[in-house]
Amino acid sequence: MEEIIIVGIVFGSLILLFVIIFAFVLALKRTQGSGSMQRGGKLATDETRLMQEIYQGLSRMEERVEALETILLDQERNKKRKEREE
Repeated sequence: MEEIIIVGIVFGSLILLFVIIFAFVLALKRTQGSGSMQRGGKLATDETRLMQEIYQGLSRMEERVEALETILLDQERNKKRKEREE
């Protein structure tokens, strides 16, 4: 039962992270419309770099979630195996 709660927390956190990222990018898009062309170009460069960092961070998070899923599944298999042995 604890594994289900942990997985729920992990996936809930991922969903919340995506919502926050979407809101942040949307806010950047709205502020990018105001200002000069030079400033807009710098914002576009900053936004591109930010999106790359977010993508890399999400990729690392995905790897960690997969590792957590593996650990939880292994624990559950071991638990079931011990129950059958008894």
